[in-house]
Amino acid sequence: MMRGLHTPVRAIRRRVFKEVAELGFKADADTLLADMEAIPYAIVNEDAEKYRESVYRARAIVRERLRLAMGLSLRPENKPVHLTAGVEASNISEKYYEPPLMQVVPSACESCEENKYEVSNICKGCLAHPCQEVCPRDAISMVNGRSYIDQDKCIKCGKCKSVCPYDAIAKKERPCQKACGVNAIKSDKVGRAYIDPEKCVSCGMCMVSCPFGAISDKSQIFQLARALSEGENIIAEIAPAFVGQFGDNITPRNIKAALRELGFSEVYEVALGADIGAVAEAHHYVEKVVTGELPFLLTSCCPSWAVMAKKFFPDLIDQISQELTPMVATARTIKQKHPDAKVVFIGPCAAKKLEASRRSVRSDVDFVITFEELQAMFDAKEIDLTEYEAESSFHDATGAGRGYGCAGGVAEAIEKCINEYYPDVQVNIEHAEGLAECKKILTLAKAGKMNGCLIEGMGCPGGCIAGAGTNIPLPKAKKNLAAFVKNSSKSIPAKELEEIELD
Repeated sequence: MMRGLHTPVRAIRRRVFKEVAELGFKADADTLLADMEAIPYAIVNEDAEKYRESVYRARAIVRERLRLAMGLSLRPENKPVHLTAGVEASNISEKYYEPPLMQVVPSACESCEENKYEVSNICKGCLAHPCQEVCPRDAISMVNGRSYIDQDKCIKCGKCKSVCPYDAIAKKERPCQKACGVNAIKSDKVGRAYIDPEKCVSCGMCMVSCPFGAISDKSQIFQLARALSEGENIIAEIAPAFVGQFGDNITPRNIKAALRELGFSEVYEVALGADIGAVAEAHHYVEKVVTGELPFLLTSCCPSWAVMAKKFFPDLIDQISQELTPMVATARTIKQKHPDAKVVFIGPCAAKKLEASRRSVRSDVDFVITFEELQAMFDAKEIDLTEYEAESSFHDATGAGRGYGCAGGVAEAIEKCINEYYPDVQVNIEHAEGLAECKKILTLAKAGKMNGCLIEGMGCPGGCIAGAGTNIPLPKAKKNLAAFVKNSSKSIPAKELEEIELD
């Protein structure tokens, strides 16, 4: 996993986001098209690091990244469309989003092989040749003193790899396809990856796993920067996974002050909404599952998990919790107190961009940006977080709500609440992380193997702290979040908590 590594792919993404944020903050309609045209030349030039085999290809890829970062769609390959086509519709300070979210930039895709076993030059041509002996299809022969695999005969069973004493047989897989737990990555007619929108649940694991940076998501940083530059009343709600994402010694007070410097009028933590959800789902489990009215209960806070359940297991929809997700619960409370304000969710998750745009449940969220995109906005404004510190920290969410950011944290929070509110009730907890594991556990639930359980699903392996929009490695994020939870002044919310108190 490349998450948290400062690779050239990440450097390009950050630079594109920074340039787009600068366009938004500048908010000059007269020069917008020319400024947009200039960005690929500023990023890819004779003095820049050489990212591709030619500056022309590198520049072409940056142009497509630029469009996605502006909230626009990729251009078709079979007809001429100008770089700035459609930008007028995007040049607004309101929510702008048009699915699909995850996009493969065709010119950036290296057409990786999907699944292939291949003998490397490490092969010693050993006398035992166990690879040849275990092959069920006689696909392996000795050629010029080394093992050779006939790809027409090979059935990709992997037995040869498992017995090679020199580890000389490599399994070549398409990284994006390997990372996708719902089999949404396909190949086009020339072997490049494309994403099946009917299967994709927008977790973004393909995006963070592609070593060529060929997959990217759409962004709202341009529109948000515009809205901030125009002085609108914009309130931030920040997910608990933020700890450590902007530097080792950056505190909530630093974050709060830096966001205000960026133009936000107020900052709240999404863990407040998680507290409400933990209380509600604790009661729900006892009232519905323990009584036998429902066979089991599925958590709803991870949008990729919830969308996957609805797409692939539609007959389990009634078992998905109807509670508002922490993002929506917090946003709704903010809008009740500040009806004219716009609300921005800042978090680790790409799929939240879809959740905020859906029509079935009003989200009350006007913009969604990731930690990665927020860092680029700080870069655009040259904001050094160490130089800013607010007088107070965030409003006081509990450790239970803050723990939602880690895999297992949602179920643990609900379990703690049940143990406190209903000490005589036995809680059966199950949790899955990563869409492949989520799919397995839902299959078991459908077969009646999970009755009586509270089941938490997280689309990203590791939970929100491993989301596609994070900045640091998972082990570091997990350690930081654990400390944040431990240092919370309250461990669980009150039994009758029904709304968030916004001071």
